[in-house]
Amino acid sequence: MIEKVILTEEGKVELEKKLEYLKLVKRPEITERIKAAREFGDLSENAEYDAAKNEQALIEGEIAEIENQLKYAEVITVNAKKDVAGVGSTVTFTDLTDGKSYTFSIVGTTESDFKAGKISNESPIGKALIGKRVGEETVVAAPNGGYSVKLEKVEY
Repeated sequence: MIEKVILTEEGKVELEKKLEYLKLVKRPEITERIKAAREFGDLSENAEYDAAKNEQALIEGEIAEIENQLKYAEVITVNAKKDVAGVGSTVTFTDLTDGKSYTFSIVGTTESDFKAGKISNESPIGKALIGKRVGEETVVAAPNGGYSVKLEKVEY
């Protein structure tokens, strides 16, 4: 079964840019490296040729993966409800266990990057917050046990 790939508009644009870069810059670079390596002679013992062919396979795989993601992409439309968390929103919540506040953007799985402040809609915290209103408390079902959070702010 083919699954939809949930993307924000920004995420779709980033994927399209990456695809264009791979096709127009990286692919020709690898082709040139392979061509140059062939000139070294015997291909059976040519490490440069082998390395270039391996890199070519990786790039072609990445191109195919991105094309597939874009083919099945569902670009989310931003919910106009300013006080309800959803994919595409930036949320601030308080962990009621330790009192610390956190701010993350909720995005599709493909775009998630915890270090960049982007959590997946399928992550425990993403699932717990989606559909919640500012001021609501909810329990996050985490692998190491549940914990309570309070949604403080939603921005689109």
